[in-house]
Amino acid sequence: MLYREDAPEALPSQTPPASKILKGEAESRAPASPAPAARTRERGGEAGTGRQQDGTQAAEVSDHCRSASAGRSDPSEEQQLEQEEADFTSLRASWEKAKFRLRRLDGHNDIVTCAVAVDNLVVSGSRDTTVKVWHVPTATEQKNLGGHTGGVTCLSVPPPEYCKRLAWSLSLSDRERFLLSGSADCYVKIWALSVGQCVKSIYTFNAVTALCFVPEGDGYIVAGSDGGKVQAWSWHTFENCQSASAHQEAVTSIQSQGPLVFSGSAGGEVSVWENRRSARDPLRLLHRWSGQVTGCRGGPGGRLTLSPRGDRVFLGYGRAWLKILHWKTGTTSRLTNHSSITGVTDCVHQTGGLLIGSCYDLANGESTLNLFSLPQCRYLASLTWPDAPRILCFAAWTTGSGDHRWVTGGRDLIVWEQLPSSGKRRGDVTVRRDGGLDSCSLESEGDTEDDEETDDHEDDDDSGGAGEGAPAGAEDGGPGSWLRCVLQ
Repeated sequence: MLYREDAPEALPSQTPPASKILKGEAESRAPASPAPAARTRERGGEAGTGRQQDGTQAAEVSDHCRSASAGRSDPSEEQQLEQEEADFTSLRASWEKAKFRLRRLDGHNDIVTCAVAVDNLVVSGSRDTTVKVWHVPTATEQKNLGGHTGGVTCLSVPPPEYCKRLAWSLSLSDRERFLLSGSADCYVKIWALSVGQCVKSIYTFNAVTALCFVPEGDGYIVAGSDGGKVQAWSWHTFENCQSASAHQEAVTSIQSQGPLVFSGSAGGEVSVWENRRSARDPLRLLHRWSGQVTGCRGGPGGRLTLSPRGDRVFLGYGRAWLKILHWKTGTTSRLTNHSSITGVTDCVHQTGGLLIGSCYDLANGESTLNLFSLPQCRYLASLTWPDAPRILCFAAWTTGSGDHRWVTGGRDLIVWEQLPSSGKRRGDVTVRRDGGLDSCSLESEGDTEDDEETDDHEDDDDSGGAGEGAPAGAEDGGPGSWLRCVLQ
């Protein structure tokens, strides 16, 4: 049944750029509504002893110092820890009572590969070559943006101030919002949403597999290709100002954080770039970590998604856990995202004080979203519903009242609307807790032979498909088939 809201809500185009964090991380204490975020104690420490790249020194781990200080009988410190634990318990209890109403957006006739939110609209891209614009309050299709001749793989929305500059040059309204889309047809297109027209096409010579708008200086469009290239275009002149052979395999994720740009590849590589705001070659490589370092070696055709947060980058790469890369040092931690080895993680996202990882069980076909508190990465709850499809992309925002609104894409495009927990209306989502995730939270990783053998064994399993335990109709075959699904 279609649920209508009394009034449209405002959807921010994207999370505001992080402050310049080249000299360290200032951890956010933003609330992970519906309850205040808990500032809880980290379990086992964030930084493990990772594999080091040549020329990069290992960071000094201060977790032992924390453990020693925690043993002191300081009444104020003990009270603080007790309060933090109480806050986390309250937050966890609130999510156990969370209710969401789901609404499916029907219109695409193939896999939905990407989705973003802008104003009171949701924009989705699909393998069916179209970009569709949806009005959230009424769950109706507003526009169908046709123009790509290949599957749409990625979307990005410039902030309003950058949209104004382009609108002025095109004699459009100051309120015009623009959208960037990338496709397997080798084009990046810029769309004016109010009129539903393409105002600029950029030919890239390679299939576009990742895209990001970088709001620094005059602004930059940064795209990744199936050949491993990272390219940048000036938002002011639309001229290509950089083309770098950044990865050995397809670039599957690009994200920005202040002056930094993060790119990840199908081979598990992660590169960190500094935006120098220059007219030529604005991106300067700071670090490049191989798949051996990140532990995300998935082989050709895999997909790595990333979400940066200060000195850390959360990585999802088709395994039962998330990896946390400390990008300055190359040390890694592992966050369990499924209690079974048959679970695969397709995307990872941050919103407010939440870390959200999607999970699909290849053995039984069950799809869930797992919620963790930030910055401590403690497990809160899992959300699912009957016959939930595999989730390949995720977008999130909050309303003026602080309620969550999410969009998930894959076989279906679905809007999640948070309902008041105290209301009588019944939610469509089942909220539960996975005891296996409670007992296996954040784990440090070391450069051991056992780790190497485990990673190699898992890669061998992936190369063979879903395995005997997977249903014959498992969506898209397995964790490594996403790019093939999109680009064919």
